[in-house]
Parts: sequence; C-alpha cells; structure tokens
Amino acid sequence: MHIRLNIHRLLLFMLASFFAVTLTAQQTKEFTLEELIPGGQHFGRFYPRIPTQYQWYGDQLMELRNDSVWIIGDPAKPDKKQLFLTFDKIGAKHESLNKKISHLSFPANGKPTVQVHTWNGLGLFDMEKMELKAFFTFPEKSKNHRLSPDYSYLAYTIDNNLFIRNSNGEEKVITNEKDRGIVCGQSVHRDEFGINNGIFWSPDGKKLAFYRMDETMVTDYPLVDISARVAEPKPIKYPMAGMTSHQVTIGVYDTTTGQTIFLKTGEPDDHYLTNIAWSPDASSVYVAELNRGQDHMKMDRYKAATGNLDQTLFEETDPKYVEPEHPVLFADNSNGNQFIWQSRRDGYNHLYLYDRSGKLIRQLTHGTWEVTELIGIDKRGEKLYFISTNPTPIERHLYSVELKNGRITRLSSQPGMHSGAISHSGRYLIDRFSAHDNPGVVNLIDTRKGKPILLATANNPFEGIEMPSVESGSIKAADDKTDLYYRLVKPAGFNPSKTYPVAVYVYGGPHSQMVNNRWLYGSGGWETYMAQKGYLVFVMDNRGTSYRGAAFEQVTHRQLGVEESKDQKKGVDFLHSLPYVDKERIGIHGWSYGGFMTINMLLRYPGLFKVGVAGGPVIDWMYYEVMYGERYMDLPAENTEGYLETSLLNKADQLKDRLLIIHGDEDPTVVMQHSLQFLKACIKAGTHPDFFVYPGHGHNMMGRDRVHLHEHITRYFDDFID
Repeated sequence: MHIRLNIHRLLLFMLASFFAVTLTAQQTKEFTLEELIPGGQHFGRFYPRIPTQYQWYGDQLMELRNDSVWIIGDPAKPDKKQLFLTFDKIGAKHESLNKKISHLSFPANGKPTVQVHTWNGLGLFDMEKMELKAFFTFPEKSKNHRLSPDYSYLAYTIDNNLFIRNSNGEEKVITNEKDRGIVCGQSVHRDEFGINNGIFWSPDGKKLAFYRMDETMVTDYPLVDISARVAEPKPIKYPMAGMTSHQVTIGVYDTTTGQTIFLKTGEPDDHYLTNIAWSPDASSVYVAELNRGQDHMKMDRYKAATGNLDQTLFEETDPKYVEPEHPVLFADNSNGNQFIWQSRRDGYNHLYLYDRSGKLIRQLTHGTWEVTELIGIDKRGEKLYFISTNPTPIERHLYSVELKNGRITRLSSQPGMHSGAISHSGRYLIDRFSAHDNPGVVNLIDTRKGKPILLATANNPFEGIEMPSVESGSIKAADDKTDLYYRLVKPAGFNPSKTYPVAVYVYGGPHSQMVNNRWLYGSGGWETYMAQKGYLVFVMDNRGTSYRGAAFEQVTHRQLGVEESKDQKKGVDFLHSLPYVDKERIGIHGWSYGGFMTINMLLRYPGLFKVGVAGGPVIDWMYYEVMYGERYMDLPAENTEGYLETSLLNKADQLKDRLLIIHGDEDPTVVMQHSLQFLKACIKAGTHPDFFVYPGHGHNMMGRDRVHLHEHITRYFDDFID
C-alpha cells in the first residue's frame, strides 16, 4: 500500500512536472527579427517546410530528397518506393558536378532525359543508360538561360546581347548590338503583361524568338552609386507616364540557316508586344498586341519563316483597360488546330476555346470567380486542369474542364490555398496546399476517384510555443455592399478587457491579395514580432486589389488611392468598434503601393493615425513608369484632374501625424525623386516628415539590411505610438 501510494504520487508529480515544463516552454519563447525576417541569421527555423518534393515522370511519381531520388511506380501506393538514383551517382563520373547539384527537373511527358541543375550550369542525364549526356556550363556574366526543347542549344544573354551555345561549348553570337540602349533577349515593357522572359524556343528547338528593345529614345534617369571613392552615375532608362517610351520588336533566329528575321508588327512603334507563343508545328508565332492606351488588344499570328502577318484572329476592347497576361495554350493532340485563351471579357478571368482560324468554339468556364492558373492538359487533349477562386476568393482549388462540352469537375476538397501538378495521362494530380491552421500538406489525387492519398505534411514550426492568434473575417467596403476580407493578429495571452495599440499593414494595389486561407492567413514575420510586443496587427484587401473580377479592380481607374482610402477608412472604423482597440494609438505601414497608401491615408484623414511608416512610396503618378501608370491612370493629358487629385504633393500641408519615409537610393522601380519631391513639398508647406535612406539598395532592402529595416520600422512605432 505504501509503495503503491508513493508510485501514485510519483506519477502525479511527473505529470505535473511535464505540464509545467510544457507551459513554461510555451511562455518563454521570444522571437527575434533575426529569426522572423528573410536575411536574418536564423531565418527559416520557424518556417514550415516539407523535406521531400514530388515531380511527375510520365505517370510515375518521383520523390526528390536532398541527395537522392526515389521512384513510386504506382502512385496509388506511395509507400512502395525504391531508390532510383543518388546525386553522387550522377557526379561520380563528372568531378565538376560532385556536390554541386542543386536540383533535378524530370520531364512530365516521360522522355528519358532529366535536367541536372547546378550553380554554374545545366546537365542532361540519360535515365535509361544512367549517364550524363551533356553539360552546358553557364558562361561568365551570362543570364536568362534557356535550354532548347531538343536539348541541342543553351540560349543566354551577356549584357545586352543574345547568344547560343551547343553541347560542345561552341558559342554563336545571335545579336551584336553596340549601343547599350538596345537590349536583346530580355524581358521588356518593364515586366508588365506577365512578361518575365525575352527568349522563346520553338517546340522543335530549331528556331528562337526573342525580344529586341530599343531604349535609345528614352531619357536617361540618373541613379548614383555612392560606394565609389567619387560617386559614379548609374543611369537607367525610365519612361514616365506621358513621355516617350521604348520601341520593341520580335526577332526569329533560325539555327539551321543562321539567319534572323523580324516580325513585321508595323506601326505605331510604342505599342506593346506581349504573350509570345509558338504554334506546335513551329511555323507560326502568336503575339497579343496592345495599343499604348491599353484598351484595344489584337491576337495576331505571324509566319515564322517570313515575319509576315498571317492573320488577326480576334480583338478585345475595354473602356478602361485590357491586360493580357497569358499566352495562348495549344490543346495536346489538336495538331495546332485548337488553343485556349484567358480573358476577362465577361468581367472575370475565364477560359475560351478557339480554333486555328480564330473562331470561338466555346467559353469553357463561367461564373463570378476567376481562373488563376493553368496546370496542364492530359495527353489525349480532352481535359484541361486549372486553379480558380471558386467557391471563395480567399481560397484556391483544383479543377478540370472537358474541352468538348465544358463540363467542370472540382478535384480538391479540403479548405485552403491549393496548387497542383498533373501526370502525363491526367490520371493523377499532386495537390499541395496549406490553410490557416495547416502548415502544409501534399496529397495525391486520383482524378477518376477523387479520393486524396497523403504523401507528406509539414510540421508546425511553432509547436509547443504560445503564439499570437490570427483570425480572419470580412467587413463591408465603402460602397456598403462589397465584402472585404481582413486578418487580425492578436498578442499571445490576449485579454479582451485590455486595450491594445494597432499596427495597420497595407498594400492595396493591383496584382495583390494579402489575405487568404493559407498558413496563418498569410501573416508574416513582422506581424508576429509586433504582436509579441503587444500590438494588434490588421491587414485588409480593399477594392482595387486582385482575384475579385474586373469591376472590383477597375473601380480605382483614373483615381488611384481614392476608393482604396475610403475602404481602408472603413477598416479603421471597424477597429474603432472593437472594445479592446486603443483608438488613440493606431499606426500604419506599407511598402511601394503600400507606401503610397500609407501617406495617402495620413493626408486624407489627418489624426486618424498616430504614426505612419512609408517605404519606397509613389508620391505622384506623373513620376511613375509608362506601362503601369498609364494603364490605371491614362495619359496625363487625358486625365489632368485625376493626376492632380491622386498626387500627394498638393496635400503635403495636411500632414499632422508622425511620418517616416524610407527609400533605397538606387531604386529603379519607384525612383527616389518621389520621396524627395514630397520632402520639398512638405518644407514649403511647413510640415515635418522624417526620412531614412538605405544606400546601395533598390526597391527592397535585401540580406541582413532587411532585418535592420524592420528594426527601424518597429523603433519608429514604439517611439511615437504613445
């Protein structure tokens, strides 16, 4: 009896000790910015990760680990796997590859050659013979590397010219522009219209289409490098709204003849040539051409051999703007006779099936939701797989649509933000997703049965740590009918009977969505840090942001910052309605468009905020670049009142609150002239913002300086929120 009693007491003591240790661990962890901000010494320790990656090799599932690849012959039985190869085996016969392989890219169509990526080159590994077929070393100073589909050539740029190299290392000069104002093989139009590349191989690898951008007529903009003993000029080409823009043409190089022809795209010279695509037989080049006003788009097909215009397939117009962002996608096994086009012509981004002559066969998707990404087409060309905002704009789900009848099937069922990769046959789908309470999952979906099979999960990096809570909800916009989604981060140990200061984080511009149902509703490291310091953090997507349809986004047209500020004011009104919010201690912070919105809110609603921190802010859209600025504001001569109303320069006298402006002195996106002009206007108006510069940085602070940036932002809040 005595022994049993002692054992019972010992068990109780052990359980009490366990819970005490657990509770203590949950209460003692204090995060540093070095752990939470990219560039910090310890960043990544608290970021959810899945240690394995999955790729398709035909219909076989490949599991990629840090140093090896395992093959799952039957995707329906993922536990049955066998070692396929190790990175050491690839590098065994090639000393230069040993311990330098970063990752592998398996061909989804099941061809026997896998791409081997290293820090200085690209190799081709024959999976049948288990040997390296070729290796392309990246030349010194080269960028924009693109391997031809037949693996015969590597295309790349050095400075402003385009080159190709064969597997023997023999180099061929494709362009030889002497004037550095003429740039070949790089993305153009300042990366608008979905452009992120300037090199486009034909499907057979015999021809190479490329952008040639002539910027010689664009005024030099004077950036300065202050790291030199005597500061040196670093001029860039920066066409501002209403000014002379660059001129773009498209060349086609034939590897068999060594000749280059240019597509005869004609006048005017300042139109936009976007979304280049090749026909499957490599005979034609498709280009979405847009006028400078960005309200009239033509889908044109050119003959690759001559450069002549073959046919204008269809046109799209919009009273505000048309913004093509995706090239045509040809349906497999259609022999180039059918293609898919994405358009917002009915108010939401949807899929349209066309035949080769430009005749619309059918609209494939419909509804008050948007297609956000195409995943692929099955090998029979019968089903197209895509991601959309259906049924809610704060989630993404996987779907298929049958080309012959438009029948849509939902493939993902669990809540969250999904992405996917389809097997060659279309039978299986890799489904990757996270949700606010789910750090990450990879499932395998049998598209015939629909039942998911678990492949891998991410561990919660905050397990055992008492964390700030993150919740989401919606309020009505300033129009009193549109739902706007927000997230609210609360400190750990939140007490609703207390009052807390608030940090409002804002972006608010086009091509953005800050709040969605991914891990922690998208809350980032700085928000965690501020909540740890006792702040509530509030983030809301106003009208003018993306994935809600054209009307939701275009309400800001010709008046950037006007409707957005009304919506953000509604967000602050909501905060004021919460009994635990200290109405007298609310601050606001944002970067780029968010920097514009931060100052915009301070000037339109003086006294609403105690403090603001604006990074890289647009101050006047007259000083912003042509493509973006004119899309949303039209030409200055066409919208004089709009440019005056949205300029922050003529509102500098309304600055009543503490404001810190931060800018990189080599910012090529929002040039520092914006901030300097605002400082000048404030001096004239007798108002007093604070200013901080990051020497040598562009539009964002990178590396360790990014930690310093967030320290500086936090210090400003702490110093002036009280």
